[in-house]
This record gives sequence, structure tokens and C-alpha cells, in this order.
Amino acid sequence: MRGVGRALFVGILLMVAGILNMIYGIAAVGNSSFYVEGDRYIFSSLHTWGWITIILGVIELTASFSLFAGNAYGRVIGIVAATLGAIGALLNIGGSHPWWSIGVFAVCLWCIHGLIVLGEPEEVV
Repeated sequence: MRGVGRALFVGILLMVAGILNMIYGIAAVGNSSFYVEGDRYIFSSLHTWGWITIILGVIELTASFSLFAGNAYGRVIGIVAATLGAIGALLNIGGSHPWWSIGVFAVCLWCIHGLIVLGEPEEVV
């Protein structure tokens, strides 16, 4: 079966991303000095983005644990979570860390590709 190793790698990436998103979300909700003061947010406040990031982190963690168990839930939710992470990274490119956002976007695309090709039959040459 094609993509099993890549799915394991994506599961690890989703776990790391979920933990980091939860930490960043807690920092945003807790008025930490991690974020640049005076930044303007187009859609909502920093607290709202913090809660959205915490929820996305929990979803990514559950998707990673489900991928490790081999369930289809992890594959579907992993694709959704990686897509939301990619959209969030694109929305943050104009922020204070644009290169970090581009890197996160690239990793999210890699995760989406890895989960889509999971389970395709091997090509024999």
C-alpha cells in the first residue's frame, strides 16, 4: 500500500502542529508578550484568533492519534485540519513573521498530499 510511511510522517507533523497551535493559542488568549503589540487584525481580535488556534490544535491532535490507529477519521480530519492550517498561514503572511507563514503553508501542503495519496496501489515498473 502506497503512502504508509508518509502518513506516519504526517501524523507526527499534525501532532507537533497541534501542540504548537495549542501553545500559541494559549499565549494569544493569555495576553502574552509573544505577539507583536499594536498589530491590527482584519477579521477579529487576538483573543478570537487564540481560541480558533486552540480548537484547531485539538482537532489536529485528534487527527494525528486517529492516523496512528489507522482510522479513516484521521485521514479526513487531517486533510481538513491541514487545509485550515494552510489557509490560516496564508492569512498570516502579511503579519510580523511572513517567512514562517510561508514555511507553515508548505508543510500543510505536504501533509495534504501525503494524506491524499495514502492507500493508492503501488505502481510496479
